[in-house]
Amino acid sequence: MLNPRLAARYAKSLMDISIEQNKLDAIYNDMVGLKSVFSESRDFVMLMKSPIVKADAKYAVVKSITTGKIDAITEGFIQLIINKGREFFLQEIVNAFITQYKVYNKINEVKLTTAMPLDETITNHLKAKIATQFQGMTIDLSTHIDESLLGGFVLEANNNIFDASVIRDLNDIKKQFLKNEYIPDIR
Repeated sequence: MLNPRLAARYAKSLMDISIEQNKLDAIYNDMVGLKSVFSESRDFVMLMKSPIVKADAKYAVVKSITTGKIDAITEGFIQLIINKGREFFLQEIVNAFITQYKVYNKINEVKLTTAMPLDETITNHLKAKIATQFQGMTIDLSTHIDESLLGGFVLEANNNIFDASVIRDLNDIKKQFLKNEYIPDIR
């Protein structure tokens, strides 16, 4: 069960403490590391969501994974979350923190999907073109390969999709042939 309001509140509290202690980037790196632990280990996710495992056992596992790798603020925050019985929402809190960090630092996530890998010069050129559209923001460009596009690209930014793929063009042509507007429907 997702609870975005709770996650946003805890993430905001951690953001405020991080800014106050001048450790925002360090805490962000900790959260990115925790996000990768959540995405790579289904067992860890199940442990955090388990109502059977006691809070002290959960904290012991987290501590064994993160000892010497995270800031004291992050460690204290995780301990607080577990002690309050909110570890079920830890993954959501981590994601909310990362989102708030990117908003605070004016970082815009852009996803570029192509049919084949692009060389670095083309990627940098595209990144510069995208940056002109989002003036004053840093672009976090992630590239993905999807051979089913056949050619072209799909660009996702700010919940908008710009589809310039060959497969979309072929689908559009197919729709035009199936629904020829110059021939009246006979019914």
